[in-house]
Amino acid sequence: MSWLLALPAALFLFVFFVLPLLDNGMRSLVGGDGQLTLTRYSALLTDSFYLRVTAETILLSAGVTAICIVIGYPVAYVLVRKSGRWAGLIIFLLIAPLLTSIIMRTFGWQVLFARRGLVNNLLLDQLGLIEAPLRLTNSPGIAIAALVHVLVPYMVLSIATVLQSVDRRLEESAKILGAGRFRAFREITLPLSVDGIGTGAILVFMIANGSFVTLVLLGGGLQTLPLLIYQQFNTTRDFGMASAMSTLLLVVALSCLFLQLRLVRRRGA
Repeated sequence: MSWLLALPAALFLFVFFVLPLLDNGMRSLVGGDGQLTLTRYSALLTDSFYLRVTAETILLSAGVTAICIVIGYPVAYVLVRKSGRWAGLIIFLLIAPLLTSIIMRTFGWQVLFARRGLVNNLLLDQLGLIEAPLRLTNSPGIAIAALVHVLVPYMVLSIATVLQSVDRRLEESAKILGAGRFRAFREITLPLSVDGIGTGAILVFMIANGSFVTLVLLGGGLQTLPLLIYQQFNTTRDFGMASAMSTLLLVVALSCLFLQLRLVRRRGA
């Protein structure tokens, strides 16, 4: 009878997760005449515009994930191995942004880089390096930077958790046997922390893949599937096409999740 303990959670997931997905999938397959059709999926998989948007969504998510790894790993390493009594402060600084609304953080980027924002005022009035305000907002670079700012704490915490479990005596043994600091890191620490990198990459990629608010406010011309879904729901009112795009976005996310898990398991082995 122990399965009864899991029944409330299973029922909750079925009602609020499985049923909406099934409804979304059926909506994408039903045409205007009420008949089942694959026309929408055919357009998504053959039309050059939709293929380009899908590729841009994947590349954006992968790029943000790669940047988060490059930035997050050194921070996680310092947090675990070098921070000492400052570890609590570093963790607080990492977690504090997560307690702030993503909308407020995105507007913060607009305030910093607006035409009369802090950066332009500094360059124009204080330093005199420019003659007119620079157009820094509404650009792909700022959008990517804002996404990294939002998501890098997930990467740091994922890697730091695994690094804490790596026995330092393994590194010390490698150094005793003649390996330098970099070689010991490359052949001992880094391979043993692959699981943390993989977990962080999965989290960052999945969140970036469905990112919407940051791209709306700072998008700078970026076109991704979440933005198209929003347009289909609110502009063209084509709910069937929006459902098909949502299903495609889910398939892309799950496919990348599967590939990342396979890669982590292979590297871990």
